[in-house]
Amino acid sequence: MNLQGKEARNAILKGLILFVLLTLLYGVWAGNRSVGNREQFSLYNLVFPGRKRLPFGEDSANAYNLSLFDVNAMFSSHEIDWRQKSGNEFRIILLGDSSVWGTLLRPDETLAGQLDSMRLTVCGKPASVYNLGYPTLSITKDLMLLDAAMRYDPDLIVWGVTLEALPADKQLTSPLVSENAARVAELIARYDLPLDPNSPDLVRRSFWENTLIGQRRSLADLVRLQLYGVMWAATGVDQVYPLDYQPAQVDLEADSSFHDLVGPQLDPSALAFFALDAGTAAAGTVPVLVFNEPMLVSSGANSDIRYNFFYPRWAYDQYRLLMQQAAGTADWNYVDLWNLVPADQFTNSAIHLTPAGEALLADALAGAILETRCP
Repeated sequence: MNLQGKEARNAILKGLILFVLLTLLYGVWAGNRSVGNREQFSLYNLVFPGRKRLPFGEDSANAYNLSLFDVNAMFSSHEIDWRQKSGNEFRIILLGDSSVWGTLLRPDETLAGQLDSMRLTVCGKPASVYNLGYPTLSITKDLMLLDAAMRYDPDLIVWGVTLEALPADKQLTSPLVSENAARVAELIARYDLPLDPNSPDLVRRSFWENTLIGQRRSLADLVRLQLYGVMWAATGVDQVYPLDYQPAQVDLEADSSFHDLVGPQLDPSALAFFALDAGTAAAGTVPVLVFNEPMLVSSGANSDIRYNFFYPRWAYDQYRLLMQQAAGTADWNYVDLWNLVPADQFTNSAIHLTPAGEALLADALAGAILETRCP
């Protein structure tokens, strides 16, 4: 072999060795990375604006958005990661499901967008409202995002809840929860939550799955999120807005069951009130305003049995009573807005509102926000 051939062979071998070392080192780093580590590469808030809501999407090509499970990357893409809090800002964060995130709503039509446009003054300071809602129904998912959001120094947490997010047996099934096993296990330990940190619902990755090769899909998603920032900045579009959609169901099945329960009693131990308690503990001295989200109350077929697709009347009525009792016992700041919005102001789901429906909700919550106890 001539000299040039040996040099080429040695360069290839060195490159392979370096790649293997980097892969192994990445696996060690990823496997031991602190769940509180917020360091994350992002072009958002640097090259182009931060997003108005956390990234989520199933049609990336048309929505300039995608779902990923790196909580740090999600927050780094959000406008809250850029806005340095001034001494003259009253910072409000909103938590909840897809109804808070704003399915079928443009950013300024969401609950956060409409509250922010009111230019509220709370405790003598102008309020800024940040949308940290995220689709999928799990109160533990909200707790995980609340815990991550505390580093942004909120002054008030407004938390939307509904019965479908509370069944204890579904707390770990949200993809965002199941893909963040280390974060969830840490929360379970810190707040002594009655959840199994070894549940098969939680995805545990091997050392090799944490290497560069094993994480290539996650890294590709991170890069794609940055690339979509170009079109997000140009259009403000972060979801598909169809001209037509299937409206929320109003003619219902003659079925009185709820999560395989048939009543007549709803066991409070089957509901994850513990996650709300943990959330108020995580907030510390920051006040938390919990609200029961508005839902569609049907007047169609079998509406004497069910309020809507999600809820039989017996289960939901008992849930409201249990929520009121839990709020009184734990001294939550709680408001029940379950029937605030008329049925014609829902879109494709019994919990997704039209812009006009969101305006009604924003008006109601603004009053509760202005009654916040100031430091």
